[in-house]
Amino acid sequence: MDATDVMTPLGGAEFAPTRTYLNTSACALLPRRTIEAVTLLCEETAAGRTEGAGSFDVVDEARAAYARLMSVAPERVAVGSSVSVHVGMVAQSMPAGAEILFPEGDFSSLITPFTIRGDLKARFVPLERLAESVRPDTALVAFSAVQSADGRTVDFAAVRAAAAAHGARTLLDATQSAGWLPLRAGEWDYTVAGGYKFLLCPRGSSFLTVTEEAKDALVPIHAGWVTGEDLWVNSYGPVRELARSARRFDEPPAFLSYHGAARSLALLEEIGVERIEAHNKALAARFRAGLVELGHAPVPDVSGVVGVPGLGDRQPDLVDAGVLMSARAGNLRASFHLYNGTADVDRALEVLAG
Repeated sequence: MDATDVMTPLGGAEFAPTRTYLNTSACALLPRRTIEAVTLLCEETAAGRTEGAGSFDVVDEARAAYARLMSVAPERVAVGSSVSVHVGMVAQSMPAGAEILFPEGDFSSLITPFTIRGDLKARFVPLERLAESVRPDTALVAFSAVQSADGRTVDFAAVRAAAAAHGARTLLDATQSAGWLPLRAGEWDYTVAGGYKFLLCPRGSSFLTVTEEAKDALVPIHAGWVTGEDLWVNSYGPVRELARSARRFDEPPAFLSYHGAARSLALLEEIGVERIEAHNKALAARFRAGLVELGHAPVPDVSGVVGVPGLGDRQPDLVDAGVLMSARAGNLRASFHLYNGTADVDRALEVLAG
């Protein structure tokens, strides 16, 4: 590795980690502006000000910012609290007996809402065979853009083409990719993304996108007053008319989370996802090269998330040395984001070298 090839963190004074933090796949560091927004709303609530309840306008700021990051119109975005709730709505909307195709070992929140029904056919195949495994009776292909356990990716275009050829819908989990990997949500029938990882949002923020073609197939099973076309006339009795946009699939927003999310997503827009992608991938490539020099074989990919098989038991040693990573499915998992730099990569390799 070239010691002069130094990459500094992005985001400036927004971040001030006190340890080497390579664990965004578990939970992101919050930007300073996000903490300030959440704190302000807490103070307003404590003071009993009108604004203390939270603002739907700010929620819509977050919705619009996420839409821009995912290259879709805000009308295609629903807000909620977690990926499993979004996926549960998709799962409950599937007809009995439908076949759902998954990669082996994908994240539980993407799989369990379907398998818990008991009347759907779940089929699991190796990730690298996902596209070729779509068949005429496949109703839905559901997978993560970046695999949580080891950072692997798949040929998006091949999966889309196979699904289209067989009339299957698609569900993309962007939790480990939205915020650093440029994505076009409109290319998938449904996408979901938890906000508290690479989107830098507080927990309790999560996003669902639905294409216009797939909207009518989705049942808004948790519809309430916030899902009405006219927000303020549905407090009593049945909702008169559901929102004509994807807002019909909203959960009541956790205002503290979304006041923070609006600020976090604005920061990502200011820096630019393409710039973050190049930054994260360069750091991951440096880490992979260093691992090879140390005699370890990382999972081969160009992802910003790096899995190292067989090194999961080193995670406690790294934590003791002030380097935070995760152990997942036997892998040591490092995840790089905008607030990391080459010093973080080199420190992790130094500790692994022992």
